[in-house]
Amino acid sequence: MPMKIYNTLTRRKEEFVPLEPGVAKIYCCGPTVYDRIHIGNARPLCVFDVLRRYLEWRGYEVRYVQNFTDVDDKIIRRANEEGVSSGEIAERYIAEYWIDAKGLGAREATVHPRATENMGEIIAIISGLVEKGYAYAAANGDVYFRTGRYTEYGKLSHQPLDDLEAGARIDVSELKEDPMDFALWKAAKPGEPSWPSPWSDGRPGWHIECSAMARRYLGDTIDIHCGGQDLIFPHHENEIAQSECCNGVPFARYWMHNGHINVNNKKMSKSLGNFFTVRDVAEKYGYEPIRFFLISSSYRSPINYSPEVVEQGITALDRLYNCRDSLRFALSHAGEEEPADAQEIRELLQTRKEQFIAAMEDDLNTADAIATLFELVRDINSRLTSSGGTSKSTAPCRRLCEEASALFDELTGVLGLLYSRQESSADAEIEALIAARAEARKQKNWAESDRIRDELKAMGIVVEDTPQGMKWRRA
Repeated sequence: MPMKIYNTLTRRKEEFVPLEPGVAKIYCCGPTVYDRIHIGNARPLCVFDVLRRYLEWRGYEVRYVQNFTDVDDKIIRRANEEGVSSGEIAERYIAEYWIDAKGLGAREATVHPRATENMGEIIAIISGLVEKGYAYAAANGDVYFRTGRYTEYGKLSHQPLDDLEAGARIDVSELKEDPMDFALWKAAKPGEPSWPSPWSDGRPGWHIECSAMARRYLGDTIDIHCGGQDLIFPHHENEIAQSECCNGVPFARYWMHNGHINVNNKKMSKSLGNFFTVRDVAEKYGYEPIRFFLISSSYRSPINYSPEVVEQGITALDRLYNCRDSLRFALSHAGEEEPADAQEIRELLQTRKEQFIAAMEDDLNTADAIATLFELVRDINSRLTSSGGTSKSTAPCRRLCEEASALFDELTGVLGLLYSRQESSADAEIEALIAARAEARKQKNWAESDRIRDELKAMGIVVEDTPQGMKWRRA
């Protein structure tokens, strides 16, 4: 059964059927690199990373493009304030982006194009629009798109042109034929970076770069275009207009938009003093709890950031890590004998997998998928790794533990979770102390056993004595 996606263009859930069978072409709007990313930027980064992971898990070849806007008014303004080139600002914050993106567990896209590397494609599209009468050059060398010529303008935001004009913050200029016309090319002002074009030395408008990079790397029509709800108008509306007028075919077949992030139930803004970068939050809580928070709700719904919800994510992640540790411990002490309820356990694992798939197929319902993951954790804890389970053998069954561990790793991997706590030299030290305590208990040296337990406790390690031996976890 094909996945269903809520399409902003049609305002309904539709079956995802890519143009090319087995191949999903996705374009996701990336950051304007003039500062570190904030938690609002991080939501599409994490949500659509999960979309890509899921489609790959289901067997698709995913061609995933995420751009860097590396020439823009904000970049130029910051460069002038610091007395450096706009290129230096862009390089600095692309490097900062990668620190945060990798911290959040987001995989690199198939390609990360930059606006400055695609001037030829940008100029080619603008030239095509001018030739077809959809764009015009102003007296100063600017080039504008004739919004009124495109009769479907407003179809993504579902508002007619007159309503959009009434509600928009319009850049009024005597150079424009109509106030709603938008810039495709901007003639350079003194001190600004520029590139040669048929109209002037200048730089592209914001919207045209995404049309150019989507066409270059994915073709005239792409399967899925995604980004934040704040981009629906004007950015994505303008992308549609210029791409479809130039190419003569639909630009994107499915549009996915994630909801906003509020802070303590108020819109995040620097003026309100409730603006948080990803780095700010990660320095206090770590990156993975941020990712968990961002994918734990329906991607289309607004979510409210607070320290409490991130702390809840830490607690939830601890449960997942503890389950993984329990499975590893069980495997290290497993036997070959299958219990009487082995088939029942296998059917339960299959049910959880099917539930997870059903949730993700329903418009990327990560909230229900995570709920299913925790049901799997409960099943594993009660049926495989706990002496109180229905399996009565002293040692857990190796094959069942391997099957449960494989499924657990698959599902957490699709969500991009459990990546921040890897085995380290610290784990080796803990294992050595555990072995020393086991030897002390064997020798009935209870004082030494207690001393080692206290040392482990001081390290934040909780030790549990089980019929299979000592099991440890981080507090």
